[in-house]
Amino acid sequence: MFIRTLDERRRAGAEKVLSEGRARSTRFLTIPDGLGFTMSDVRVAGGMSSVLWYRHHWEANYIVAGTGTLRDLERDRTWTLAPGTLYTVGPTDRHLVDPDDSLHVVSVFNPPLVGDEAHDSDGAYPPTGPVPEGRECMFVRTVDELVGQGRQLVVAGGSATTVRMLLREDRVGFSLSDVRLAAGNRNVLWYKHHWEANYVLDGTGEVTDLGSGETWSMEPGMMYCVGPEDRHSMHALSDLHLLSVFCPALTGDERHNDEGTLAASGDPLPPGPG
Repeated sequence: MFIRTLDERRRAGAEKVLSEGRARSTRFLTIPDGLGFTMSDVRVAGGMSSVLWYRHHWEANYIVAGTGTLRDLERDRTWTLAPGTLYTVGPTDRHLVDPDDSLHVVSVFNPPLVGDEAHDSDGAYPPTGPVPEGRECMFVRTVDELVGQGRQLVVAGGSATTVRMLLREDRVGFSLSDVRLAAGNRNVLWYKHHWEANYVLDGTGEVTDLGSGETWSMEPGMMYCVGPEDRHSMHALSDLHLLSVFCPALTGDERHNDEGTLAASGDPLPPGPG
């Protein structure tokens, strides 16, 4: 189990200036972490559009704050970006992101990034590994739409709700969920078959490694990662809003058993750190 924060990553030089200074990406997870995906906190300046084309990766982008427009340049489709929107792009998806105001985005890549990549003239990153099969082309989902479709589940012994926005069937190599805990809720969790990264978007709480007894404060900009050895507990001091990424990906209907474990999906477990 390990913890990282936005301030610490910036001090460590993990913030990269992209798109000719129009965006900044703070890399929380990269290839050496061994979790099977990269996670970054991205800030994009308002009014500065960018053309991007991830020919060698799949990328999922969750909008935390800000608004804008996303355009599929290959198929002439357009979507509105707002908090709670997730858009996922892959090798066939040359696209344009046009912020109305400053955008705050959490970005997840597979294959994971080395960490020092810069966009080439096409808006792509160099290859970093085998590209997942993915879907035929880019797609967009929102939390509200998925809740309306019955995709919100009560999990972790009733302590949390989750909207599973990306699933194993999407074939990008990870799953992504919008997770909320009401103030006062506690749980005990143990992901024996997965690696999970949790990024705090809002609220405060505590997470405890039940093996070592060490406890860390949860607040916006904090990420904690757990794997098969990491029996742990969470306590929401205020309402908590998290973004959760699992590898291997979840099928979507998993619920925690008495140990706080989710069933294995059958896909290989990444090696993890070290």
